Amino acid sequence: MRILVVDDEELIRNVIKEYLSLENFIVDEAQDGDVAINKVKNSNYDLIIMDIMMPNKDGFSAFKEIKEIKKIPCIMLSARGEEYDKLTGFDLGVDDYVTKPFSPKELVARVKAVIKRTKQEEEKYVFNTLVIDDKAHSVTVDNKEINLTPKEYDLLKYFVKNKNIALSREQLLSAIWGYDFYGDDRTIDTHIKTLRKAMGKYGDLIKTVRGMGYKFEYKD
Repeated sequence: MRILVVDDEELIRNVIKEYLSLENFIVDEAQDGDVAINKVKNSNYDLIIMDIMMPNKDGFSAFKEIKEIKKIPCIMLSARGEEYDKLTGFDLGVDDYVTKPFSPKELVARVKAVIKRTKQEEEKYVFNTLVIDDKAHSVTVDNKEINLTPKEYDLLKYFVKNKNIALSREQLLSAIWGYDFYGDDRTIDTHIKTLRKAMGKYGDLIKTVRGMGYKFEYKD
């Protein structure tokens, strides 16, 4: 999980980064809204922690622009506890709001809660130009839809929901075909082969795990 921490105070960025790193989050930093926008254009983030009061571009203005680029959950930080700030943030679509000074442990707990909630609501899985739109039940590569059978689609979605986790053939058979399926491992191998072919240049994201099964490997 990669998080972008945006605050003009280096000490605050360092404290947040330290606590998030202890929970195995990858943390990038930005000292103002303009830098944050450029980072979002060039990297993928699971969540943004953004201060409101910053030079060059404040947090609200930066978040508005970021929303036009990518949909990323956001927790706003502010030294002010005014109701107006909270209402403005929530109206913009901010996921949570934390007033300074704050407990780093509480902030980490809020980060986990927001990520868990947004992942449950997630309808699109984006890996560069490979996009799985679960609501539309479609898969596109370079903005061109690819044709998958229902089982191939279910396989791909199961892989991406378990990204970077090695899955045995038995796990895949049980998850996709059900416990009462009487086929064998060759069923999985055949579907993986056709799925890889359909995915084109992204087919090699499905790696063979020798002696076990497969995994969808993608590093953010």
